[in-house]
Amino acid sequence: MWQYIARRFTYMVFTVWIISLITFAVIQLPPGDYVTTIVSQMINSGMEDLPPDFEQQIREQYGLDQPMVVQYYKWLRNIIVDGKFGYSFVYRKDAKDIILERLPVSFAISGFSVLFIWAVALPIGIYSAVKQYSLADYLVTFIGFIGLAVPSFLFALVLMFFSYKYMDRAMIGLFSREYETAPWSLNKFLDLVKHLGIPVIIIGTAGTAGLIRTMRANLLDELNKPYVDTARSKGLSERALLWKYPVRHALNPFISTVGWILPSLIAGELIVSVVLNLPTSGPVIYNSLLTQDMYVAAGAILILSSMTVIGTFISDLLLAWLDPRVRLH
Repeated sequence: MWQYIARRFTYMVFTVWIISLITFAVIQLPPGDYVTTIVSQMINSGMEDLPPDFEQQIREQYGLDQPMVVQYYKWLRNIIVDGKFGYSFVYRKDAKDIILERLPVSFAISGFSVLFIWAVALPIGIYSAVKQYSLADYLVTFIGFIGLAVPSFLFALVLMFFSYKYMDRAMIGLFSREYETAPWSLNKFLDLVKHLGIPVIIIGTAGTAGLIRTMRANLLDELNKPYVDTARSKGLSERALLWKYPVRHALNPFISTVGWILPSLIAGELIVSVVLNLPTSGPVIYNSLLTQDMYVAAGAILILSSMTVIGTFISDLLLAWLDPRVRLH
């Protein structure tokens, strides 16, 4: 078991390094850099008499005149040794501070969304498989297709409308106006929970619809295997039979989806955060890409991409715990 964990951990570290390399290279692909953006803004504002070497001096000041390999080495070294992700040109402070200000909210929304997905998809998927071709099965399938088809931003607007109509306030942001600057209390915490409900439901709906279908298909495949008939013939009750063998085996592919759930949550979080005005990392990444604030964009993308790798690592460990045969691969 420990050899399996060490091997998977090594793969994870290597993958994160490859992601850092690709992320930094992709950030460098657009023409120009932050200095180009500054000079363009200054010229558009009427400052056309800039010194000839002004642009070069600014690049030297920020270290943007060095080759990309040197910039990448310094960036990665600062992350590993000092825990610094570089300097934010737009916010005028360490990019790590900008990223860490938004990550807790992103992690909270993503974490609650995963719990919401599992809490809804697992029992509904099992019930849909057991009651195959029933009215409930058709209804769940229909709702699942709607959840996959409706865009996140449209769903967000619909829920905002209903929250405003029936709760007399639009659930925008993390807190109501009266709690934004108030000290922490039970009422403020409950207000936060109420505001987190809408983004969690919006982001989790698409993943829930997909995993319901996954769990249903996996369990139906297990229920049609000979060992189920054998266990039934030995007098095992249907409930005990269902949970002891088929559900446990059907969970293997279900758990392996943790890795791809996380990136889909981050993608949905960006759109929902813009619509609901949430202080998450999505809008920061979007703005940093527009302004070519490369260290903020690269650092945030690296952290969020690493979540996918960590999610895959966790799913591998869970699969190895559920099915010892996985450890042999």
